[in-house]
Amino acid sequence: MIIPLDQLSEDTLTAIIEDFILREDTEQTDINTSQQVKIAQVKQRLHQGEALIVYSQLYESVNIIPSDKYSEHEES
Repeated sequence: MIIPLDQLSEDTLTAIIEDFILREDTEQTDINTSQQVKIAQVKQRLHQGEALIVYSQLYESVNIIPSDKYSEHEES
């Protein structure tokens, strides 16, 4: 299920993005980019529709994915 950005407070959105960045940084470390810059980049992608916040009922988790990779069949 896609979570609309307008249903999240700014603090909640930032917390989701920070969690996403922490998980992604273990896979792709870029020591030259600050966390604030990374947060701003992810927010920009979300607001531009390039990425989505999705909730998985199966895993009871929230994730950020590229919008072109979203499929309702993969939602669970």
